[in-house]
Amino acid sequence: MITKLLAPTAALLALAAPAFAEGDAAAGESDFKKCKACHMIVADDGTEIQKGGKTGPNLYGVIGRTVGSTDFKYGDSIVAVGESGLVWDEAELAAYVTDPKAWLVEKTGDAAAKSKMTFKLTKGQEDMAAYLASISPAAEGGEATTN
Repeated sequence: MITKLLAPTAALLALAAPAFAEGDAAAGESDFKKCKACHMIVADDGTEIQKGGKTGPNLYGVIGRTVGSTDFKYGDSIVAVGESGLVWDEAELAAYVTDPKAWLVEKTGDAAAKSKMTFKLTKGQEDMAAYLASISPAAEGGEATTN
């Protein structure tokens, strides 16, 4: 009797657990070339990790940072998500880059939510998130920033 109850309970708990991205940071670093037109990665001390554009925010320290909280001019929808207290982790970032508009609609509940990021990463999302996590201040032994 107890065995019959434990199996369904274990299955439900597994489904309720948060999803974590399990990507390959080296593959994500290689794939970052898709992001360089809009994004750069520059450490707080000015060290250029990845040269890139300034159309999008600097992605240094994005994992562990409150959504939409840097000195970049974000759209209203992503700012609203950040004001809810959501912090980027690998799973959230992978979901966002898959379809930024759909992610914002889901998070805000607003069908009219918009993203300035129109590019959708159709594969390698977990790899990209793992790469960005690997170069965060927390991964380097420091504290993640919220700036």
